[in-house]
Amino acid sequence: MQKLFDKLTIEFRRHKGVLIQEQYEYILKHFNDIDEDSEIMLFVLQASGYPIDFDGKVYKLSTYFEDYTNQKFCVLDIETNGSKPTNSQVIEIGAVMVQNGSIIDRFESFVECAYLPEYITKITGIEPIDLVDAPTQKVVLTQLKEFMADSVFVAHNVSFDYSFLNASFKRFGLGEIGNAKMCTIDLAKRTFESQKYGLAYLIESLELDASSHHRAYSDALCAYQVMQKSFQTLPSYVHTTDELLQFATSSKKTRREKNEKKES
Repeated sequence: MQKLFDKLTIEFRRHKGVLIQEQYEYILKHFNDIDEDSEIMLFVLQASGYPIDFDGKVYKLSTYFEDYTNQKFCVLDIETNGSKPTNSQVIEIGAVMVQNGSIIDRFESFVECAYLPEYITKITGIEPIDLVDAPTQKVVLTQLKEFMADSVFVAHNVSFDYSFLNASFKRFGLGEIGNAKMCTIDLAKRTFESQKYGLAYLIESLELDASSHHRAYSDALCAYQVMQKSFQTLPSYVHTTDELLQFATSSKKTRREKNEKKES
């Protein structure tokens, strides 16, 4: 599915955020590993969090047209009992839903777990007893998927959280994550100077409001604060969510060319 998500996004950008039926069906035919018709696949894409709309005539990438200030961002963090989803699991999830610069909703939960290494307890402060009566993985992951909807998935070092949760979703039959994603480390590097960009360093140097580092909800709040600081110094050519997502991974050359084009 990831190949399909990526190809759709590339083609939407090539065609200014809009695909006609023939273009959409061509992509499904050549880049989709699920043998379903276009209507069912639209439901699958939307259920996965991929931001696609259909008005009866054309398909649209909603992030291409949405002003980033109005966009919903799900800023989250996870704690796990190991580094690899093949032999580890999520033990805590914390997330805030952000829109128009404010937190509009929150998500926080421990996850039932039978094995918690001592070194994880030392890092996080989470004790085995905290997880004994917690909701199961499937329950929490299902709730998180519903909470995320088609918001932009944001995290500090997003590749870890995104890939770990994606593998976890697939393991429990919840499909894959199709949400657009953004890394607050990448965004921070392009918007303000810092000797380091690790969350622990930024919490201290920026004097962020952090009640407990290496706890999911607290770290999600700090990542949100980093994102908000970055928003203060975005270049003037960034207007839509898609422009923001591209800016967050852009090269110096690309940013220089856009600035020069804006000034000319």
